Amino acid sequence: MHPEGYGYSRFCELYGRWRKKQDVVLRQEHQPGEKGFVDWAGATIPVHDPVSGEIRQAPLFVMVLGASSYTYAEATRDQQLTAWLSAHMHSFEYFGGVPRLLVPDNPRTGVSRACRYDPDLNPTYQEFAMHYGVGVVPARPYRPRDKAKVEVGVQIVERWIIAALRHHKFFRLEELNRAIRELLERLNQRPFRKREGSRASVFASLERSALRSLPAERFDMSQWSRARVNIDYHITFDGNFYSVPYTLVQELMEVRATPTTVEIFHKGQRVASHLRGRGRGQVRTEKEHRPKSHQAHLEWTPSRMAHWAEQIGPNTAQLFARILAEKPHPEMGYRSCLGIIRLAEQYSAARMEAAADRALLTGACRYQSVKSILKNSLDQQPFSASPSLPPPPAHDNIRGAEYFE
Repeated sequence: MHPEGYGYSRFCELYGRWRKKQDVVLRQEHQPGEKGFVDWAGATIPVHDPVSGEIRQAPLFVMVLGASSYTYAEATRDQQLTAWLSAHMHSFEYFGGVPRLLVPDNPRTGVSRACRYDPDLNPTYQEFAMHYGVGVVPARPYRPRDKAKVEVGVQIVERWIIAALRHHKFFRLEELNRAIRELLERLNQRPFRKREGSRASVFASLERSALRSLPAERFDMSQWSRARVNIDYHITFDGNFYSVPYTLVQELMEVRATPTTVEIFHKGQRVASHLRGRGRGQVRTEKEHRPKSHQAHLEWTPSRMAHWAEQIGPNTAQLFARILAEKPHPEMGYRSCLGIIRLAEQYSAARMEAAADRALLTGACRYQSVKSILKNSLDQQPFSASPSLPPPPAHDNIRGAEYFE
């Protein structure tokens, strides 16, 4: 259709030339003290349990400062939030200051929802950043060039630290980190190939003074999470149960946990605070969080029932004692006792005392029996015991007890 057009091979050649010119890279000029780049190394280091022989792979945390490429590395137990934040704190303390911005990748520990334009930080990570006065700008998803410094730093750490330790056997994480620290000092002292000085010398002369000062206190390690309130007005956190006001059933709560406390928030307002439970299956409940009916139910005890009955009269107290004693468990008689208290309010304490006396004499110690006595006004009638039956007449076919002895 286009005889004067390009042939296929010529088109591919020209397209390839054009394509090469499109993939250009912005050379980033890093200001001293401005940015710290953060990532996990891809490789891990094995740590052997001396008792069980189990091998646990320890991930390696890496932070690189932008202007000097001064590097910090640390082996952690896992890649969870506590390890992530602890490694950040150790990095700042190693540098002796804090950069203005952190540029992490998009790990779940740091970023709740990855987005090119508006990523959501993990609430704990955000609180951590506020404590140290540092901004957090996560790299764009699938854009490793946004954090090229740490990408290169990870490669160097893998070559000069992980590779150097591959023939060593470690039994404790602390032992591994001591070995890493020795190699890290050598790495930072190693001269650059294409520029003057080393990471350590450039850091000392250029970047150390540009870092912000560390805060007076370390960050209080806290963990943020979300939990929905169950129908028993408790949330579940870390295998334990914590109460909130019963009016918040089925609502979504924000939970802030420190090593000693658990705080529960609803729409930014703190609604409960508990001591953190140790172990699993523990229940932390505040009395005020229960509805009035539940509070009253928990106050039902045999002694409390007896006290209520004594306020009506001695016969009622004796009736309550009989009802509770006849049940396999006293709690099975609570409702009957409460029903009798309602009858005393309806008919008066005097009539209740008379009805209780009649119930005790006849052995009809049940709520329904007492209710029938009061309804039929039997408590107001004199009680007469049933006449005893006369002995049977003498007869040859009637055998007495003596016959069977």
